[in-house]
Amino acid sequence: MRPSVIVHGGAWNIPDHMKHRSREGVNTAAKLAYEHLLNGGSALDAVEIAVRSMEDDPVFDAGKGSVLTADRKVEMDAIIVDGETLNFGAVAGISSFAHPVSIARGVLERSEHVFFIGEGAESLATEMGMERIDQKNLITEEAVDEWERFTSYTKGVQMNFSGHDTVGAVAIDINGKIAAATSTGGITGKKSGRVGDSPVIGSGAIADSTVVGVSTTGHGESILKVQLANIVYNQVKQGSTAQEACEFALSEMERKVGGHGGVIAIDFNGNIGKAFSTRRMVWAHFSAAGNNTGIDRY
Repeated sequence: MRPSVIVHGGAWNIPDHMKHRSREGVNTAAKLAYEHLLNGGSALDAVEIAVRSMEDDPVFDAGKGSVLTADRKVEMDAIIVDGETLNFGAVAGISSFAHPVSIARGVLERSEHVFFIGEGAESLATEMGMERIDQKNLITEEAVDEWERFTSYTKGVQMNFSGHDTVGAVAIDINGKIAAATSTGGITGKKSGRVGDSPVIGSGAIADSTVVGVSTTGHGESILKVQLANIVYNQVKQGSTAQEACEFALSEMERKVGGHGGVIAIDFNGNIGKAFSTRRMVWAHFSAAGNNTGIDRY
């Protein structure tokens, strides 16, 4: 199997001044992951590498650069899925670690459980030897400015606010194994304790090496209601191409609950799918056929 990786940096109303940085960020993440795959590395490693890269890039809403809750705090969620075993690790409410996706990887490999939240997740990360950091190191000026605008405009009432979004990656390695990962800092001004789709299996991500790997992005509550990643999985299982499945899943979400977002996927033959119903979604794809990035719908 020829290795391939596709990543996204969120589907939302990405402003013009962030287009270049966003495209650079996903390109860097995909390149790092692809180089690992070319050297014989696993798909699971590749998606963690890609997502960690974006968690380190403050242009994205994941890790450093995460947006702020109504209480002006950081609460991050992540999931990573092994398509060979169908095992996954997920965490929610992380606030004192730089790489939630790596904590999720630790859950996958070192726990009999699959999902940890809040203090329990952070205690597990400490047990695994991960370094706790001061939350202020995750907060950027952009996140503070966005929180202040949100508070000023909405006066504390949750509204449809144009904020950052999720990052994710899907990869297939030389052995045909597929993996997927998704990570997010949530939405600006969310109520403390709110968890969206990102860490939920079948919504934020899914992977099965015999079918497809998927990572989603967009309005979390809508994605949860329809289990967006599962729609893609079921469509590919029934014979659709990865591209057809991504497009169908988004149309179904809009039809059923009026939600918008984006999806990336790689099927068991290494074919990719990518689609979004928002104004923009930044993405990058690396494979033997070449490297591509994009952000605009048309």
